[in-house]
Amino acid sequence: MSEYLALAGRITESVDELHRVVDRADHLCKKAVQTGDDDYWDGVALNLHGFYVGVEHIFEDIARIFDGSLPGGGDWHRDLLVQMSAEISDLRPPVIKRLTRHCLDEYRGFRHVVRNVYTFNLRPSRLHELVATLPLCFEAICDDLAAFVDFLKQIDMPQK
Repeated sequence: MSEYLALAGRITESVDELHRVVDRADHLCKKAVQTGDDDYWDGVALNLHGFYVGVEHIFEDIARIFDGSLPGGGDWHRDLLVQMSAEISDLRPPVIKRLTRHCLDEYRGFRHVVRNVYTFNLRPSRLHELVATLPLCFEAICDDLAAFVDFLKQIDMPQK
């Protein structure tokens, strides 16, 4: 099996796992609202964090294989997101559209917040907002990654 087909398989598997994370964030958000139990918001925050981290792992895998490098420095998370929305001439098309990059940037920023504040300081209204926009962002990343997986399968096909 080629490196490109292996990457395609890892991306597909990761998207399936992301789907479970998205469903879990929604489920826990609904429980928080229905029960009034603020403890559910911790699970919502953890799953929102997990969503972006999962997407970022996919991007790191792509960057290692195609781009030959990962960004460094203090802004590497943002730079990786931008890198994935850029075409790399003669190597690969953009992995994600710019609109997808903008929606993912909200979750990238939230990932930083979760890692740097106590969960009891998170605002439920912000968590609810992020959960509400998550399905559209997830759909966009799924569409973009499906197109990239198709690209991987095409370049792996033997030339006639």
